[in-house]
Formats: sequence, C-alpha cells, structure tokens
Amino acid sequence: MEKKIANKPAEKPAKKAKAAKPKRSVAKFFKEVIGELKKLNWPTPKELISYTFTVLAFIVLMSIIIGALDLAFGQGLALLPKLNG
Repeated sequence: MEKKIANKPAEKPAKKAKAAKPKRSVAKFFKEVIGELKKLNWPTPKELISYTFTVLAFIVLMSIIIGALDLAFGQGLALLPKLNG
C-alpha cells in the first residue's frame, strides 16, 4: 500500500551565521598575479610583429569601408532636396 504524503509548505532553513571571510594580504595577491603571468604563453617577437600588422591592416581596411559608406550616404542625402524640386 502506498502512503499518501500531505503537501506541506516548505520549511525555511535555519539562518546560518555569516562565515567571516578570510583576509587576504596585498602581497599574496601580487604573488599570485605574478604566478599566473608566468603561466601565460607570450608571443615571440616575430608573432607579435605579424599580429600587429594584421590588426593595423584590418583597421585601415575598415576605415576605408566606413569612409566610402560615409561619402556615399553624404552624397545621397545631398541629392534629396534636389529631388523634391
């Protein structure tokens, strides 16, 4: 035979005292930061130059595209008053 369980409202958990956060020293923080920086895979000078030129080329390309679109829309908006005649 199955037992029927009455639907009881959920009981609230007892309030716990807030645990004090352990204090961390500034020196320990910077020691850990330096440790993490040593784990990084830094690019070689050749890779860095390659990445730099890639970013610069992308910026130049996007500047040309945005400049061309700006010029085209500017010329198009200048023609609107002439169309109303």
